[in-house]
Amino acid sequence: MKTNKYPFYFIAVGLISLLLGLLCGLLAGFQYVLPDFIKEALPFTVLRPLHTLFVVSWILLSAIGGIYYYIKKANQNLVKWHFWLFILTGIGISLSYLTKNFEGKEYLEFPSYFYFPIALGWILFGVNYFRTMIPHFKNWPAYYWMWGTGIVFMIYHFTEAHLWMLPYFRNNYIQNISMQWKAGGSYVGSWNMLVYGTALYVMSKISNDETCATSKKAFFFYLLGLTNLMFGWAHHIYIIPNAPWIRYFAYSISMTEWIVIISIINDWKKSLSKEKKIHFSLAYRLMIVADIWVFLNLLLALLLSIPSINLFTHGTHITVAHSMGTTIGINTLILLSSIAYILETEKILDKLSQIRINVGIKIFNYSFLLFWCILLLMGAKKSYWTYFRQDISFSQFQDSLHWIYILFTLFGIGILVGLYCIVFEFLKGLKSISKNNIEM
Repeated sequence: MKTNKYPFYFIAVGLISLLLGLLCGLLAGFQYVLPDFIKEALPFTVLRPLHTLFVVSWILLSAIGGIYYYIKKANQNLVKWHFWLFILTGIGISLSYLTKNFEGKEYLEFPSYFYFPIALGWILFGVNYFRTMIPHFKNWPAYYWMWGTGIVFMIYHFTEAHLWMLPYFRNNYIQNISMQWKAGGSYVGSWNMLVYGTALYVMSKISNDETCATSKKAFFFYLLGLTNLMFGWAHHIYIIPNAPWIRYFAYSISMTEWIVIISIINDWKKSLSKEKKIHFSLAYRLMIVADIWVFLNLLLALLLSIPSINLFTHGTHITVAHSMGTTIGINTLILLSSIAYILETEKILDKLSQIRINVGIKIFNYSFLLFWCILLLMGAKKSYWTYFRQDISFSQFQDSLHWIYILFTLFGIGILVGLYCIVFEFLKGLKSISKNNIEM
């Protein structure tokens, strides 16, 4: 069979994107402490969209690379076209940010013409995926359904996120902002399908038992996630004057988030033999840490979904803590677990690499927990100042947070160091796979 390295290329570029995203986030953190730090070359208005671009690219590229690796028989020419289309588009978007060419919407600030190559890349992915997997359609476990659903809805909601280009939406402010947040929430839900499907796949293969992906609970989890993808976005727009039933429905949907995945991971953890835990020790450990962050972020998400609390937290660092808990605490750890599973399956990591990775996991765990708590503290202070301390100016309020910003930056450095330890060892492992010319 012809050698295919492109799944590893997707994962490698994803890991590099994670490093760049962490670096941009750290530089932005420095600007909280030292407002003039590299302000002329890379102001906060540039660093923030770059940070978002690289972190989202990490999630999508590593998830896509893992899926291509797992399904094996995908058309390699389409995989190659998909890879280069995304890489060239990513370079173009990065350059547009560096030249301060912002013509899009929040989180998708790039010029609107980049919509077309991105959408084409997802269409190529969908064609390749369904053409490969349709023959086995009747026996699909939940993770195949999740991957397929994620791809379809990613195309749909990414398109929806660009409907502002049409005058019908652009000329109506309420309609425009509602559509923007609706698309953004569902867009995240779509890539969560890819990530959570990957989690189910890895758990099934480590345990050598498909029960956790074929059981009624697994399909209930899939349908619950699909419902959240389609309707859970509405808790983002409580403050927009929309119909009350939208708020009530979104509130009830949000109360269900992530509950079942905790149960699935716990069942899987109990079913594993000691030998399996040792053989896939890194993948297992990363998945368990992800489970802890699912629980913590679930508690926060449930609180943020309550309208009376959402009023005080919306637009503060508490919302940032929620998004960071999702992208770093859950998605990133699941994807790192997936990469660890691939490298452990290929028997690439030596003992020294495993020691370094375990050290990185420890540094990351403590740093990220403290970083998350600092974000909650900053958000609570901002909310208190906004609603109860009108006698203090914004500049005075900012000055009062100086030492908190210093801690915020220090813990950010800890996250960067911990993940760098892990990522560099993973990149070395992927390089070894390429050198060994492993056939897919």
